[in-house]
Amino acid sequence: MLSGSGRVGALNTRLAALATETLSARGSSATLATVKEFEVPGYDGDLEAAEGIPKGADRLREALEQSDALVIASPEYNASMPGTVKNLIDWTSRFRPQPFNGRHALVMSASPSMTGGNRGLWSLRVPLEHLGTRVYPDMFSLAQAHTAFTAEGRLGDRVLQERFENTVDDFMSLAEAATHYPCARKAWVEYLGERPDAAIDRTQRGC
Repeated sequence: MLSGSGRVGALNTRLAALATETLSARGSSATLATVKEFEVPGYDGDLEAAEGIPKGADRLREALEQSDALVIASPEYNASMPGTVKNLIDWTSRFRPQPFNGRHALVMSASPSMTGGNRGLWSLRVPLEHLGTRVYPDMFSLAQAHTAFTAEGRLGDRVLQERFENTVDDFMSLAEAATHYPCARKAWVEYLGERPDAAIDRTQRGC
């Protein structure tokens, strides 16, 4: 469970905490973390060549490899995802094997706005799906989030709370089915250069 906001008391961290609680109540093991726990410098190829991939990205890689699914609650910055979230994805994608490939993910957002940060989620899907992540079709965007939570951390609107729980439940049902009943495997190949080159091509195999 990853919150794309590092601010204390952030709305997206509260939403991620609610998702963690929902999963735990259904017997799933879920761990809540924020981007602050995976801090990395701005991506720089020269820095990677000189010092390798930073520890923050390595911690996220390890967390991904130890889990069956990923839930990201991310704020919207200027109709897109925060740069810190994209940068963390970029660094973590440099590992081999590439840890996002084949991972199931659910994306959600919370915002004081009427759109609930939904535009940011569409931009977040792009790099994740490009890296082979199976992003759940349904997204959850919480509008006017600054007034949506109760003192206990749940959603004050009963219908909205029920929809949130159903979204999380349905996503986990799919992730669990994929984990226990894997389908036929297919190759995913990305050419980063102008022509195939073993030194720079990325090839992963996933369900």
